[in-house]
Amino acid sequence: MKIAVVGATGLVGTEMLKILAERNFPVTDLIPVASERSVGKMIQFKGKEYSVHSMQQAIDAKPSIAIFSAGGDTSKEWAPKFAEAGITVVDNSSAWRMDPTKKLVVPEVNAHVLTANDKIIANPNCSTIQLVVILDPLHKKYGIKRVVVSTYQSVTGTGVKAVEQLMNERKGVKGEMAYKYPIDMNVIPQIDVFLENGYTKEEMKMVNETKKILGDDSIRLTSTTVRIPVVGGHSEAVNIEFEKDYELTDIRHLLSSLKGVIVKDDPSQQLYPMPMDSHGRDEVFVGRMRRDESQPNTINMWIVADNLRKGAATNAVQIAEYLLEKKLV
Repeated sequence: MKIAVVGATGLVGTEMLKILAERNFPVTDLIPVASERSVGKMIQFKGKEYSVHSMQQAIDAKPSIAIFSAGGDTSKEWAPKFAEAGITVVDNSSAWRMDPTKKLVVPEVNAHVLTANDKIIANPNCSTIQLVVILDPLHKKYGIKRVVVSTYQSVTGTGVKAVEQLMNERKGVKGEMAYKYPIDMNVIPQIDVFLENGYTKEEMKMVNETKKILGDDSIRLTSTTVRIPVVGGHSEAVNIEFEKDYELTDIRHLLSSLKGVIVKDDPSQQLYPMPMDSHGRDEVFVGRMRRDESQPNTINMWIVADNLRKGAATNAVQIAEYLLEKKLV
């Protein structure tokens, strides 16, 4: 099994390599790919050294799967070239997510939509992935009418430059700014650019991607996305209105039974998920579950996940695992 990792030297690409090794993905030959300036550099994978390839060298090497994490413009230019060469691309950028001809996949939710003909598969936005893992089983059982979500997203969602800005500010050192404003001792209620409707691109990604993944345009969702001074792990305060009424104990039991979900919810012991719980973990954590007393059939909850892992790299590797398991590559 020949695997290419495009963007192998970046924050998410590095995490992808780590997860491929951790999950014992059957890599017989690794093809790390990065920008032209990195070509020829050596990277470590499972105790062996591999030389960084250019895009064309990677295509010529004919891997079965190429996992992309190199930005939207790169994906738009190169993913079709890989696909034309018969290579299945799992793309972590926003380039293909809302393309009606491409599948947008969270394996626990909708891997069944994939076929051998899908040569470019989109990996959803980090904040959407952890949300739909929880929404999907609830929608199937109770029917979701409306979701209100506010996110508390870590700086790793922006990249290395943002982590450096936070650490520099913490040390009182002047340096390059990833954000317009300081992030330490602050929160920034803007992720990505503003659109004409006053929402940010990140907020509208959550709206549109959730509907596509769950396959239901009738779900009404509104979102506010916020950057916080945390290095890893995204958190979400979520309010869900159902068609049917529910019992809290049933919802706890349902979510506890899911593979890849950890319920951490005991107010008497001050037990609830925090970003630090999710570090280096692939599960989605959920807690602070309580009935919304302002209207019927509505629940509040708090959802946390490692944005570099389940929110990006792990989800992409899980898609590759499914492709292999179902003999779609």
